[in-house]
Amino acid sequence: MFRLKEHIDRLYETCHTMMIDIGLTKKEMIEALVKTLKANGLTDGYIRLVVTRGDGDLGLDPRKCRNGANIIIIADKITLYPEELYKNGLTIVTVPTVRNHPEAINPQLKSLNYLNNIMAKIEANNAGVPEAIMLDGSGYVAECTGDNIFMVKDGIMRTPSQGRLRGVTRDAVMELAAKKLKLDVREDFITRHELYNAEEIFLTGTAAELIPVVKIDGRVIGSGKPGVVTGKLLKLFHEMVRKDGVKF
Repeated sequence: MFRLKEHIDRLYETCHTMMIDIGLTKKEMIEALVKTLKANGLTDGYIRLVVTRGDGDLGLDPRKCRNGANIIIIADKITLYPEELYKNGLTIVTVPTVRNHPEAINPQLKSLNYLNNIMAKIEANNAGVPEAIMLDGSGYVAECTGDNIFMVKDGIMRTPSQGRLRGVTRDAVMELAAKKLKLDVREDFITRHELYNAEEIFLTGTAAELIPVVKIDGRVIGSGKPGVVTGKLLKLFHEMVRKDGVKF
């Protein structure tokens, strides 16, 4: 399991902010995850860990949730994109639905409140593309509906600094780019104009891993093919997963 500690830490930080008492220690949660994987016979799969506040009534008052948190662990196979898109790259668009204001729903909270993302995903579906870029309220690039976004130009790799989830895969790729490829890695405010004129664009996510983008809003990115940096990072990431994944 790749960077399990980071995923667990993010979950517990989210629940602390949302005032949900999980009722298990981190060690106990990891043991429950491993037990679930073994019961399902999975060595290569996807885990979704869901924590709810507990059983309640039909109202909105969280004080009426009782009997402690409910914990649901789902282990299954998942494929977000077909293999040919990793080889040839994605075509994506920017959609009208903007990312939630960070003071309304903080993007650092890893929750299943995905309505904002789903509305943007519907717009991507209507445009006939598999993914969409969401802007923040000021018009800067925030993230995609389910992935973080990166651009590469002139030896600098940039990713939005605001309006996005702190992705575990995102952080791993930034680390690889800085340490292994010696790139200048920056969290920054990014405009669509800058994306259109990037040498390379790629997305990262737990299930997507790292996937190239070759066209945005009808503009060809770079050569129109997955870039060299993207290819190197994907290879390095796969090596990191095999080496650093938690064994059980």
